[in-house]
Amino acid sequence: GAEQREKQYRAHQGFGDHCGGVTGAHTYFYADEAKCDQHMETFLRCIDASSGSSEDGFSAIKLTALARPQFLVRFSEVLVKWRRFFNQMAAEQGQAGRAVLETKLEVEKLQEALANLGIATKAESQQWFTGESLGTSGTVDLLDWNTLFDSRTKLSRPLLIPNRKTGQLELLLSRFSEEEELQMERTLQRMDVLAKRAMEKGVRLMVDAEQSYFQPAISRLTVETQRRFNRNQPIIYNTYQCYLKEAHNNVTGDVELSRREGWHFGTKLVRGAYMEQERERAAQMGYEDPINPTYEKTNEMYHRCLNYVLEEIKHSRKASVMVASHNEDTVKFTLRRMMELGIHPAEKKVCFGQLLGMCDQITFPLGQAGFPVYKYVPYGPVKEVLPYLSRRAQENRGFMQRANRERDLLWKEVKRRLLTGNLFS
Repeated sequence: GAEQREKQYRAHQGFGDHCGGVTGAHTYFYADEAKCDQHMETFLRCIDASSGSSEDGFSAIKLTALARPQFLVRFSEVLVKWRRFFNQMAAEQGQAGRAVLETKLEVEKLQEALANLGIATKAESQQWFTGESLGTSGTVDLLDWNTLFDSRTKLSRPLLIPNRKTGQLELLLSRFSEEEELQMERTLQRMDVLAKRAMEKGVRLMVDAEQSYFQPAISRLTVETQRRFNRNQPIIYNTYQCYLKEAHNNVTGDVELSRREGWHFGTKLVRGAYMEQERERAAQMGYEDPINPTYEKTNEMYHRCLNYVLEEIKHSRKASVMVASHNEDTVKFTLRRMMELGIHPAEKKVCFGQLLGMCDQITFPLGQAGFPVYKYVPYGPVKEVLPYLSRRAQENRGFMQRANRERDLLWKEVKRRLLTGNLFS
């Protein structure tokens, strides 16, 4: 029932219009499935436009334009509960607080715990692992655990998991309705159509990150698409918001999954666009704020995630990253680490992105130095695009000082050339 739902994933009338408090992101409102198909057609035209204007271009899409947001919230809650169940089992095995990829459940102890909780008999849980060919090493990590999800949620018997606060068993989900199953299928079909067009046109597809209560579902659907289309090169890019406390765990988990399955990991790293709204919603609804407490902590998280991906590029050359940042220090950090790790700009494993009309003092020097750099182009009706741009201008007002410094440096160089007689050299 609704009272058993996680607070973060409950509907709240005050946040029905999820534009409020959002900096630098457009919001789509669900009308019906036909409207989602119309959005898909718009995205297809964007892919075509990107292909016609540049080589190795990008086009961005948003999953809330292609799926019913209520479905994304419900699916996200299920995924989060499943992961928390894993963490609860890990805590009972004395592994609380370990890094996500270092946490490994002992299969025998896990089976005993499932039996004691009344979730599954030992014979049933043995069948789980036999059917999935997991646990052969005697342990199960989070990635193994996640592969169990699909088959477990399709059992005829409802899957019960323990509520960590009450100690009582409750439904993980009462099975998706037929309509929800269709919505899942239609969403994946739309992503499939877009990914195929992107591959045909030589364009890479970036799936934007959105609010934290949508994001687990968005990431899961994106990874499913990456598994199919990133076999030989990174066509699909997932987006990670580094102001989230879980950002590093999410990045490292998906990188490890790509290693095991042999596909190319593609990512866009951003700081995040929903901080004000996320914090207000968490305070009003009484759940833990998902955002890092300070800007400095977000910077640390961004550089930590970025460094992890750069290390992966060095070791495997099967990862690519867009550093989507207006922060000059982050750009300098990236350039320094690329040099230290021997990642050459010509490999095009690392690219940079800034919004059109902003931070040209970062964009142009990068391009002139031979780095792949992109301008993110907003489009749409003026009445919709102007509020978006005004929010981004407000967000980036601190960078005007850096633009002034860039102007001063350029003027200094002009005077130097005039005095030395080398104006055009």
